[in-house]
Amino acid sequence: MNKHNIEVFYDGECPLCSKEINWLKKRDPAGQALYSDLTSPGFLPPEGYSETDLMAEIHGRLADGSIIKGVEVFDHMYRAAGLGFLVRIGELPLIRPVLNIAYAGFAKLRLPLTGRKVLGKSCRVRT
Repeated sequence: MNKHNIEVFYDGECPLCSKEINWLKKRDPAGQALYSDLTSPGFLPPEGYSETDLMAEIHGRLADGSIIKGVEVFDHMYRAAGLGFLVRIGELPLIRPVLNIAYAGFAKLRLPLTGRKVLGKSCRVRT
């Protein structure tokens, strides 16, 4: 995976996701994170994962090839963008469980919150 510490699989059609990814890219001039839009033509999901899996919650692939998901992906993205202090706050014992629950809730509501169809009910996901 070259010089990247993480490859992030994100929904480029999600306005919230795209806005955050674009902001993080600007803060990562060394390109420590690679961002792969799973809605772009020709996108191939990592082996063992479907695009539906990747759309359900954020996933990333570390330099060693292992797949991570959820808040752990944000930890890597924010470190790459020089925002490690936010990660350290988020790792506090009382904060981490709240972040995990909040993200899980957001992931379930992300499509309807952004005015898009719910997965499995006509979302444009190729399988």
